[in-house]
Amino acid sequence: MIDAMTSNKVRYLLFFQYFGTKYSGVVRAPETQAVLGVENYLEMAAQKLRPVGKVKFSISSRTDTGVHALCNSAHMDIERTPGKVPFSEAILVKALNFHLQPEPISILKAIRVSDDFHARFKAVSRTYFYRIVTGCERTDLPVFERNLCWAASETHLDIPRIQEAARFFVGKHDFSGFRSVNKETPFRSPVKTLLQASITPSTSFLPNHTQNSNLQFWDLTFKSKSFVYNQVRRMTSALVSVGLGHLTPQHIKLHLEERKPPVSPLIIVAPPSGLFLKEVEYDEKDLRYEPEE
Repeated sequence: MIDAMTSNKVRYLLFFQYFGTKYSGVVRAPETQAVLGVENYLEMAAQKLRPVGKVKFSISSRTDTGVHALCNSAHMDIERTPGKVPFSEAILVKALNFHLQPEPISILKAIRVSDDFHARFKAVSRTYFYRIVTGCERTDLPVFERNLCWAASETHLDIPRIQEAARFFVGKHDFSGFRSVNKETPFRSPVKTLLQASITPSTSFLPNHTQNSNLQFWDLTFKSKSFVYNQVRRMTSALVSVGLGHLTPQHIKLHLEERKPPVSPLIIVAPPSGLFLKEVEYDEKDLRYEPEE
């Protein structure tokens, strides 16, 4: 058994959400930077719990500036001073949320996990959805929606064409034609297996405050174990172009087969404001913690 009078380190898996507009992204930014990342604020909150040493977070899923998360995840280790027992999961959630105020970041759940658990590598899937709206320009959107969706067009979309095109994304493909280049590109495979690509009707977050009856909200949902950089935002813009008649579903199929970097001006990186990380899933057996005897 662990002696309560000795120093001990405990690993937790945290599920958390955030409104991403004011942050540089989810990962930690240099402290000298004017706009910080969500991870900076998680670290600051954790340090107020008076741990032994500095608490580091390992984020499961990176999101860029302006992207939101209904549920992201990360693991961290907390070592308490001798004589103090590890935080219970409920107390840890409550304490971190207290110290995160007034940031639009919230811890949803904490799970004590084994010391070798890794939030990123143990994830079995990640689900994103992208909110688009048609029937207006961005300036005509309700104030409370302006950083939460993309006003993609003043006209309506051809949804059956989008559904037809989205089916080409499902399965194992080389997504070189739907990624952006960054410093990690040479080291990351462009081959991914998409488990879901779908479009469904949605609503305004505040429907009673939407006076424009022409507005139509849609959610584009994508699920995979992992994605290449900007893949979701490029797939979104491509599907919007299909819905507007600028591309055909066959164009999507051909672009996948060509496996070339994006060259079409119609396959842009959609704005970050409409993108939400919805869920990070794990195998239940990996979340079981069995204390040492």
